[in-house]
Amino acid sequence: MLDFLARVYISCFAASYGVALALELWHLIQPRPILRYIAIGFGAAGALAHGAYLVGPATSGLSLVAPAGSLLLLALILSISYVYGSIHHHRVAWGLFVLPLVLGLVVLAVVFPPPATSDSPGSLWDVFRGERFWGTTHGVLVLLAAVGISVGFVASVMYFVQAHRLKAKLAPSPGMKMLSLERIDAMNRRAVLWSFPLLTAGLGVSMVMLLAPGAGAWNWSDPKILSTLGLWLVFAVLLYLRYGVHVRGKQAALWTMIAFILLIVALALPHPLLGGGP
Repeated sequence: MLDFLARVYISCFAASYGVALALELWHLIQPRPILRYIAIGFGAAGALAHGAYLVGPATSGLSLVAPAGSLLLLALILSISYVYGSIHHHRVAWGLFVLPLVLGLVVLAVVFPPPATSDSPGSLWDVFRGERFWGTTHGVLVLLAAVGISVGFVASVMYFVQAHRLKAKLAPSPGMKMLSLERIDAMNRRAVLWSFPLLTAGLGVSMVMLLAPGAGAWNWSDPKILSTLGLWLVFAVLLYLRYGVHVRGKQAALWTMIAFILLIVALALPHPLLGGGP
């Protein structure tokens, strides 16, 4: 399990995100610009503390491509996107959709802590050499793809919420202004196009290592490899639906949400070359 000091650090920036979300919800009920500005401030403070934790001595034994490290790094990237999006598109309710995802990833990082192993990852050079290099490369590529998949997931949730509001003919809420369905769908499409090449490259690294002589810890039946393969197949189907039969809207959003669920499974499973398990 994560040690006491790590839990204190995580609790601090998670609390900042929680306050930011509460202020966003307050702004939804009683729209006041000052609430949004304070929420952005708490979100920025949480992101700074989050980043300091990941690069500080408290995480000296935490690999950023292990389950906990991957989830925390993805949460940090999304928290930065919340701050950036809220500043540049301050009328759009980014926080109501991004912050719950950030908090969920932080909670999962605690549920899936670093593997209990005495095998230290060593220096950066030790990580990026030999067989461990390929394991790290695979993890980094999947993590970069995860950013796009997460953005696609947020866009999918926004699409369903906006579609429901339009169908129910609800009056626009001053505290919850959103993009049009067309712009949300375009955001989803760009996220998929960003993620698929990176995911393909990450899976390609896995296949090369599986086929190489003396693959060692790599195994076709490893859950990490199978979940990544399943994620790639879902994306292949999604791309076919979008560009083969020109499916858009709710169906595309639903497939993106399925891909996100598989992504969480892939990130939460331990990597065969980085040791240990949850």
